[in-house]
Amino acid sequence: MSVAFPLGVGIALVLGVIVNYAASQKGNSTLLFLGVALVVIAIILNALAYKAKDKNQKSSARGIIISLIAGILMAFFYRFIAASMDLDNFHAPQAGKMTPYTAVFIFSTGIFISNFLFNTLLMRKPFTGAPVSYRDYFKGGLSTHFTGILGGLIWGLGNSLNLIAAGKAGAAVSYGLGQGATMIAAFWGVFIWKEFKGSGKDVSVKLTWMFLLFIAGLACIIISGR
Repeated sequence: MSVAFPLGVGIALVLGVIVNYAASQKGNSTLLFLGVALVVIAIILNALAYKAKDKNQKSSARGIIISLIAGILMAFFYRFIAASMDLDNFHAPQAGKMTPYTAVFIFSTGIFISNFLFNTLLMRKPFTGAPVSYRDYFKGGLSTHFTGILGGLIWGLGNSLNLIAAGKAGAAVSYGLGQGATMIAAFWGVFIWKEFKGSGKDVSVKLTWMFLLFIAGLACIIISGR
């Protein structure tokens, strides 16, 4: 996770902001891309802190390739959703365009249906580990399944608010802020789960700079949309 998440999200952040800004140039480009650069540096520091914490950790070429592909795919999905909406008029969208609420419903329905295909393929042909069946899936406890459902609900709510915000802030700014979720994940890892408890001073310095750069980068992105 310390390599895959920063790599995937870092690519998605940079490429996604470029793609969305090219399609709809809304916001101050200088502040926007400065904010993106600061967030990318913060993500790199996050990865370095994890690697310093666990010096024996090794990354496989397969894992890095999967992370690269994931980052590229994640960079483009938002553009398709934004293009389907009338970002200038949510109350009475032009013919053929959707409101954020309709777009979220269709997008979520697509995710639900496509999971039957992708989950089946990955269960039968996993990237790592032994293949599993749907019988194994239903052996999971209620608490385990509810954790997955809760994660989906949280992500769905966040995505809904993100698309609604795109009408005012612009797709590039809204998408860039959405990728700042990495900072929230890092916050939980550091302060809630205590993943770095007992780590050395070098790790603490990296984490401090990571949070400072994250905050500065997100502030630049927010100001760029004013």
